[in-house]
Amino acid sequence: MKGLFKSKPRTPVEMVQHLHELLVFVLGNTETREKKRAEKIGELDKLLLDIRTVLFGDGQIEPNTEACAQVTKEFFQKDTFRLLINCLPSLDSGARQNATHVIANLRRQRVNSKVIASEYLENNLDIMDILVPGYEDSDIAWTYGAILRECIRHQNVARYVLESDHMKKFFGYLQNPNFDIASDVQATFKELLTRHKSTVAEFLSANYDWFFREYNSQLLQSESYITRRHAVKLLGDMLLDRSNSAVMVRYVTSLDHMRIMMNLLRDSNKTIKLDTFHVFKLFVANHNKPPEIISVLVTNRSKLLRFFGEFNIDKEDEQFEADKSQIIKEIATLQPTDRPCQDLDSF
Repeated sequence: MKGLFKSKPRTPVEMVQHLHELLVFVLGNTETREKKRAEKIGELDKLLLDIRTVLFGDGQIEPNTEACAQVTKEFFQKDTFRLLINCLPSLDSGARQNATHVIANLRRQRVNSKVIASEYLENNLDIMDILVPGYEDSDIAWTYGAILRECIRHQNVARYVLESDHMKKFFGYLQNPNFDIASDVQATFKELLTRHKSTVAEFLSANYDWFFREYNSQLLQSESYITRRHAVKLLGDMLLDRSNSAVMVRYVTSLDHMRIMMNLLRDSNKTIKLDTFHVFKLFVANHNKPPEIISVLVTNRSKLLRFFGEFNIDKEDEQFEADKSQIIKEIATLQPTDRPCQDLDSF
């Protein structure tokens, strides 16, 4: 008889409402019977999969636009997003993965032509204060990192993170001994510093001194070649972006910065050498080189010319060869200044 009275499938709105109820239960009932709690978490896991199916389809049936809109509207209206973020540490890896996919989909869903996730995040920026420190917990680092990158695709969210104290913490997170976590942090760090051009330019200009001091000491001069490799590549991406032209001009007038680049040119890793080359050429190409930079380049002229004469890459690259020829020509024709060369390790 029991099989004759199957429960009616939940509507998309009811799914989200029930998800909300389960999240509240799991977060607020830490001292309940373990069996009961496990049942609720199991139900939560299944419900996340069901919602994911509504949003993505099941491989045979495409997702229904109206159902997706209903899920999205209900999800953000009742602050279910925040509840799910807070509950993630209680879920297993499969449920966390489903949650990440659900959030990624909801972030770009439109309701009446509006991406309502953007307005929600703008009104709940403090959620980033939960997500960013998630890198300190190895169990949830990847999940929070993936969700964080989805959120900072919205410019107002990226600005909040850039202007917060969290940015200083990234330099520590980037040196996590766990390679996978460090790589995830690197992906987020790059997203923050390259996606929203005008916001990044404002941030770098306003925070130039402390940011590049930390960048140089903790990343470019790190003992980890992986950290150095990522750092010099990202530095090149930032400085060569037209929106950061003012920052680039300021950077390439610093002898300390050029000294770091000269040391990295001697790195044993070919990739680091090549990426450093693309930054170093900016110092040489600068038409307003300070006298101390000219003096160092002249003092090390013969060694630099020999280095670049022998510096080659594994594949043919006309632009690389043209840039290298220009650097060689510029260094070869530099005129000494009257200012004595500052103390600098010989190249």
